Amino acid sequence: MDNANENKAPAILIHNQYIKDLSLEIPHAPEVFSEHGQPDIKIDVDIQAKNIKDNQYNVDLNFRIDGDINGQKLFIMEISYAGFVSINVPAEHQEPVLMIEIPHMLFPYARQAISSTLANGGLPPILLNPIDFVALYKAKHQKAKAN
Repeated sequence: MDNANENKAPAILIHNQYIKDLSLEIPHAPEVFSEHGQPDIKIDVDIQAKNIKDNQYNVDLNFRIDGDINGQKLFIMEISYAGFVSINVPAEHQEPVLMIEIPHMLFPYARQAISSTLANGGLPPILLNPIDFVALYKAKHQKAKAN
């Protein structure tokens, strides 16, 4: 085996992932629990990446999830699920890795944290559909160009 390949750092290394911030509000509890029907769920997602030092970054997946039932606020949940990562890719690939690949890797864990937090709050768990991080990345660039 070639020594150069043995010592080469991985392209993506997740050192740690964690819930950076979490808030669940059920403003009309316990009365809202007597409401029946399917809640109307609105989900907003934002991704932020911050350079810590050298090739180390913190990537945040920020979710705001609003649930309404029969015109009444059921819950408001905000969560920032983050990963502390190292990336070893050419400069032209760094932004797409940070804004697409890392969020794609963190998403299943964020989804589980969201679902279990809602269930622990006495609410129906939500299984978020997969997110198209490529489309989210392109939309963010289009919005930035328009401004």
